[in-house]
Amino acid sequence: MVYDHHRNELVENLVNIQHDYYDIIISSQHVHLDHHNCLEVIAVKGKIKKVYDLESRLKVAKGVKHAAVARSTLAKKI
Repeated sequence: MVYDHHRNELVENLVNIQHDYYDIIISSQHVHLDHHNCLEVIAVKGKIKKVYDLESRLKVAKGVKHAAVARSTLAKKI
């Protein structure tokens, strides 16, 4: 996701949301894009419904400019 880290209480809100999903979040990486914008990549593993619940909570946080899920699978080849 990309967000404006100057928005009041946004960073704390994003951390609190992520703590609510500690059971599916594997890791996160924080990148400073410029003076106002940060990129956060959150790696998750779990039920897709819960992943989409996390995405929707992050998307609606005031100050989040973009958030999207990129899906992958570990399915076995047939």
